[in-house]
Amino acid sequence: MEKPRLFFGTGNAKKLKEISEILGDRYAISSFRDLENPPEVEETEPTLEGNAILKAKAYYALTGLPTFADDTGLEVDALGGRPGVYSARYAGPAGDAVANMTKLLGELEGVEDRSARFRTVIAFYDGQALKTYAGELRGSIGYTPRGTKGFGYDPIFFPEGSERTLAEYSADEKNAISHRGRATRNFIEHLT
Repeated sequence: MEKPRLFFGTGNAKKLKEISEILGDRYAISSFRDLENPPEVEETEPTLEGNAILKAKAYYALTGLPTFADDTGLEVDALGGRPGVYSARYAGPAGDAVANMTKLLGELEGVEDRSARFRTVIAFYDGQALKTYAGELRGSIGYTPRGTKGFGYDPIFFPEGSERTLAEYSADEKNAISHRGRATRNFIEHLT
C-alpha cells in the first residue's frame, strides 16, 4: 500500500531531516528538494502561527499536496520575547547561526534571568481544513556555545533540568523532548 504523501514547506535541510526522523516511515514526504526553483515565501506575519499558515497555504497552492509548514522561534524572557519570529535572521538577513547566537549572547551580557523557550507552530492545509499545532520547550540560555549537534541556537540552549545544551543531545534525545518534536507529535495525532 502506498504511503500518504505530504509536502513539507521548508528549504531548511536540517529541519527536513529532523521532521523526517520524527515522522518515521509512515508518510512519504516531499519538500523543496523535489521542486525546480522553489519560491521562498516571505515571512511577513508578526506571529509564528501567521508565518506557518502563510507558508502552508502558499506551498499547497504550488503543489496541490496536503502541506505542512512550520515557524519556530526562540523567546527570551529578559528580552521581552525576542528574537521570536526573527530568530533565524536576528543578526541580519543571511540567517547566520553563529552571528545570531553572538548577538543574543551580547544582549544578555550581565543579565541574570536567562530563562527562555523554543516554540514551534506547524500549520497544516489540505485545500479545505487549516489547523495549527504547537510545541514548546522551556529552558535557559547559557553563556558560551557548547556541543556540535543540532542547529540554530541549540549550542546555547539548556532544556529545563539539563546540564547539557540541545547541541549535546543525540538526534533521538532531542526529538523526544524538543519543541519541534512536540509540535510534530501533535500534528501526527491529527493525521492518524
